[in-house]
Amino acid sequence: MSSSLCQISRVSTSLPGFLTFFITFHTCKVESVVGTDQPITVIVGEEIVLPCRLSPNMSAENMYVRWFRPGSTNYVHLYRDGRDQFGQQMPEYERRTAFWKDGITDGNVSLRILNIGPSDEGLYICLVEDDITYKEAVIELKVAALGSNPIISVEDYHKGGIRVTCRSAEWYPEPQVLWRNSQGHHIPLLSEIKSPKVNGLFETEISVVINGHSNPNLSCWIRNSLLDKEKESAIHISAVFFPRVNPWMVALSVILVVVLSFTILNVYLFKIKGKYRGRYIV
Repeated sequence: MSSSLCQISRVSTSLPGFLTFFITFHTCKVESVVGTDQPITVIVGEEIVLPCRLSPNMSAENMYVRWFRPGSTNYVHLYRDGRDQFGQQMPEYERRTAFWKDGITDGNVSLRILNIGPSDEGLYICLVEDDITYKEAVIELKVAALGSNPIISVEDYHKGGIRVTCRSAEWYPEPQVLWRNSQGHHIPLLSEIKSPKVNGLFETEISVVINGHSNPNLSCWIRNSLLDKEKESAIHISAVFFPRVNPWMVALSVILVVVLSFTILNVYLFKIKGKYRGRYIV
């Protein structure tokens, strides 16, 4: 009902001035600004519309609408005096924001943001002022990126086994990474590196050592918990690649150790015998 009266008060110029003011004052003031209670998730590189509307529905053409982030003195986007204002816009949002003007006469003051990146994640405040009061709504934006397919490479021999490395990039937020065998059991890591790049996206590198007694079938698993999605690559390492010990070499090594030990013992005994013999001669 109040929405209808607001529409009437804007167009009914035949009403007496005091009656128009009375209707506008009592039925057309902004009671609340409505956003969304749930966080909004958007993929890196895409665009998003942050919802914000007046309640009850009324025109916001002549109102002051400011989108900003907590802790910042500059704004993300400003609409005032019937047009966009860019004088104190945050530099990182230049040419990336657009006011949702199609529905402004119905109280829609949503904001469109282009080319989303990790730095856009966080809270946004939609503030609306009229001649009577001001109201605001808080919207939370979450950013996500599903990275590249894991690339597995066999690096070198390491402590009796083979070092295998898995690499992937362009993830956000920081992903979960692990190696597992064909039974789904986790394989202990030799090393793990997760680092953000200049654009805020994460790249990861994890290594394991596989020996001849390990399961030769293994996979690298990377998961984005925010999107509840993962990517996986697998590899099979043939037994011929694992360093083998020749049984004859083992036998020869044992014989050499025995002979060397026997020789050392004989030398020691010979020296002791020589000392005792010298004493008796004197």
